[in-house]
Amino acid sequence: VQGVVALAVALTVAWFLFGAWCPVIRQGIQHLPDEGEIRAGQLVWHGSAPRLLASGSFIAFSVDLDHAGEIGSPADLEVEFGRDSFLIHSLLGYLELRYPSGWVVEFNREQLAPWWGAWQPMILGLVALVVIGQLLVTWALLAALYAMPIWVLVFLLDRQLKLIECWRMAGAALLPGALAMMAGIVLYGFGVVDVIGLGFITAGHFVLGWIYLFIGALFLPRATPADACPKNPFARPPA
Repeated sequence: VQGVVALAVALTVAWFLFGAWCPVIRQGIQHLPDEGEIRAGQLVWHGSAPRLLASGSFIAFSVDLDHAGEIGSPADLEVEFGRDSFLIHSLLGYLELRYPSGWVVEFNREQLAPWWGAWQPMILGLVALVVIGQLLVTWALLAALYAMPIWVLVFLLDRQLKLIECWRMAGAALLPGALAMMAGIVLYGFGVVDVIGLGFITAGHFVLGWIYLFIGALFLPRATPADACPKNPFARPPA
């Protein structure tokens, strides 16, 4: 069941990237100059700057060699390429990352346009596989983290559940939150909620898992007297 839910979430993420990010990336590549590359940690740029390459509601791309902040975009996420680093702007602030010094990356329309056209489906498929693997690993770790508190809770409630079964129940309780997060991505993709609303949904999907987990413990079968007091191994069996 976790695999099915992880696949559904991965396909939703791929759908969102295909409809919201890929067209903007393609448009930004078309606005690149004929020559340009990132070499030895430096962007070799032959066009006018600062310049907005492409912008949408969800993501935007721009070139500002000195990161002077002269170009702004209303997009929820903006990637700004500078002379020796690029900035990722969002509602939470910005993150600056320097170009790898040992890489040579083409940064021109002639090379990137056919490359992106050929590799876009594979990149989306790779993203989906990464999402599936990340979800399965995260669910297993979170279930292991929640198993011990739930085992203590069911013990205090006089319920019948072993520790390994608590781990399984914790893993199952995380799935409704994942479905809620998947619905949030769909609503965000259609513009029903903005990035702030998506943030609330992201926080709420964790709380939803806790609700299912702790309330689910109340519906477990109670421990029977036989479970509470095992048989005396020294007692004589009945005739």
